[in-house]
Amino acid sequence: MKDIAQRAGVSESAVSFALNDRPGVSEITRARVRRVAEQLGWRPSTAARALSGEGSATVGLVLARPAASLGVDSFFLQLISGIQEILSDRQLGLLFQVVEDVDAECAVYRRWWAEHRVDGVLVVDPRTDDPRPGLLDELALPAVVIGELPDGDTRSHPALSRVRADDAGAMAAVVGRLHELGHRRIVHIAGLSSFAHTERRIRSLRAEAERYGLPEVRSLTTDYSDTQGAAVTRRVLEEDRPPTALIYDNDVMAAAGAAVTAGLGLAVPGDVSVISWEDSALCRLVRPWLTALSRDSVAFGRIAARELAALLDGGAARTVQVPLPRLIERESLSRGRA
Repeated sequence: MKDIAQRAGVSESAVSFALNDRPGVSEITRARVRRVAEQLGWRPSTAARALSGEGSATVGLVLARPAASLGVDSFFLQLISGIQEILSDRQLGLLFQVVEDVDAECAVYRRWWAEHRVDGVLVVDPRTDDPRPGLLDELALPAVVIGELPDGDTRSHPALSRVRADDAGAMAAVVGRLHELGHRRIVHIAGLSSFAHTERRIRSLRAEAERYGLPEVRSLTTDYSDTQGAAVTRRVLEEDRPPTALIYDNDVMAAAGAAVTAGLGLAVPGDVSVISWEDSALCRLVRPWLTALSRDSVAFGRIAARELAALLDGGAARTVQVPLPRLIERESLSRGRA
């Protein structure tokens, strides 16, 4: 501020008034001060903004997932790309941290709140028994949950918006298509059982199996990694009555499962059809190309970031529904064998 004042030929208090859009200087002086500030490459100090109660111009994102799954998960890369697009337009920074579990994530929120590090947070992977919404209510920290809260959470959460996907509807559509193709033995190789969306997919699978009268349909949970996806695939395909269709909760497990299937001397889709819940370039790099549920993960991130920006601007919390993923049928899907 002293450098700007000297070059613009005004007092330091005039610089403060001009840069903070406060009355006390003429529009001509304000324009001159801003022009000099731009020439000197001045930017507001986020630490100073926080101390003065003006906010940090930063939002937070904490991921509590196994490192093995994060390193290969294309969904999060695309999600963060969409988030960053909106934050860049708003000149908001993203503070990102990976932790071991939800307890550690809650500790990060408390620390960020105490230190005025963030103005709001983006919350991913809602849990079946989730302490985070209650904590964020307590801290009065604006937040957007990417995904739906557990069905048992009926609290209002006044500063918490939600961007939800219809996991149950998507699973119902997949099972319906497999049934139409004649599949009667279906295994869903799911992600972490503690995730609310995993529970919804499993529950939907069971409901559809009961509706169609399919007793040999079930879900098995994993940590989302290719290692566990491959191990579960091998186990079910070596059973006396192996499945004719496998539904994987991400593209990495689906690719690993297809490789295991070939290693066992079975054909995809001749012996078993394979469906990935997430579509990505990986689904088109393996042979045969993998059938997948496709959704715009980058747009998912944009929507979440816009909703958080709206909360920071004083808007009311709300729930936004993203479109149902569509099933892109490729070479890994065929009619079920007897």
